[in-house]
Amino acid sequence: MALDEAIGTISSKRPSALVASGGRRRVVDADSHLDPPYEMWAEYLPAHLRELAPRIEEGDDCDFVVFEGRRRPIVMNRNQAGRASKDYKMFGKLSDMRAAWLPNQRLADMDQDGLDAAVLFGGGPLGTANSELYIASFETYNRWVWDFCAADRRRLVPVAYLPMRNIDETLRLLNDAAKLGFRSVNIPAFPQAEDGITTSARVAAIQTGQGAALAGNPSGELQYSHPDFDRLWAAFSEFDMTVTIHLGARIPRFGEKQHFLPDMVMSKLAMAEPIAIAIFSGIFERFPKLRFVTVESAVGWFAWVAEHMDRTWERQRHLVDNKLAEKPSFYMDRNVYGSFITDRTGILNRNAPGGGNIMWSSDYPHSETTFPRSHEVIARDFEGVPEEDIREIICERARRVYAVD
Repeated sequence: MALDEAIGTISSKRPSALVASGGRRRVVDADSHLDPPYEMWAEYLPAHLRELAPRIEEGDDCDFVVFEGRRRPIVMNRNQAGRASKDYKMFGKLSDMRAAWLPNQRLADMDQDGLDAAVLFGGGPLGTANSELYIASFETYNRWVWDFCAADRRRLVPVAYLPMRNIDETLRLLNDAAKLGFRSVNIPAFPQAEDGITTSARVAAIQTGQGAALAGNPSGELQYSHPDFDRLWAAFSEFDMTVTIHLGARIPRFGEKQHFLPDMVMSKLAMAEPIAIAIFSGIFERFPKLRFVTVESAVGWFAWVAEHMDRTWERQRHLVDNKLAEKPSFYMDRNVYGSFITDRTGILNRNAPGGGNIMWSSDYPHSETTFPRSHEVIARDFEGVPEEDIREIICERARRVYAVD
């Protein structure tokens, strides 16, 4: 049965495909998604801000999020698990969604899909110009996802979300996350504007906090290459925090049919920009223990970008007096990781310079998810790959990068 045909079929048994010598392969999902239930905000926000929380308004065919005078339809693309692609809907009702925000449902789905652990990326903050509410929503989400993972801390691995409007502000939230016990954080692909929600003209205006927390402002004067950010890179290194960037260099224009499909493709390739900025500006040279992960960004472009950066550096560095001590591919191999869903090209290029630090993910419960046939997808995409390499890509590398027990 083809994956697209099987994706809507729910089995009550743990998958038995892909059994290696000694038993089923262990799998660590390097990118799974956890959007909080909308009622979470009214429960977890500070008491004096709870009346400002989003609320749900029911409709006939679609429910709506009502927040700060705006009324937006529930976007279903973040919750398509269990459906065949022909049955996908762009907008819908909460009752149409898989309850992935319930720990028991999440763990049951992981059992069904044969996943031993999952790294959880989430809804992030609220899209508000109210500065106090905006920062409180980061803190609120981080506390909620930490509590969620208490259901099974060996299998559920949370990632904290940090703003990037102000370095001191970010450092404060980083310290709070470290005290809770987080080992990984997500930052925008670029520093944010002061209002937190200004984004690039390359995408439609983003008025959701989640999108803004992923994107940042690539047109701003202050970029990650600026020496002021060295305090932050030093803190990440000191805490041994993995730093993730999640599809933020270009956000797909959901709901705009003429743009959606090309945007989905370009959202992957655009992640080369923040990585090139980090490498050429010497961030990894100054902070050799720093780990960057591009999440949900595919990896087939890793080796090509590394090769092209090497050539650019070799031929052009003297024009700008670039002082890198090593070729860019050296830093790709040492400091940069990436997660993919289905990427045969990336798997085949795993031994090329810059192409090796790759990790498999399911993208549950988003529209690209491999659930509930992840083992079948792995079998197809890793055909002919040595067993040792498979174990590294579907389990061991993510265990090290995300400190999974």
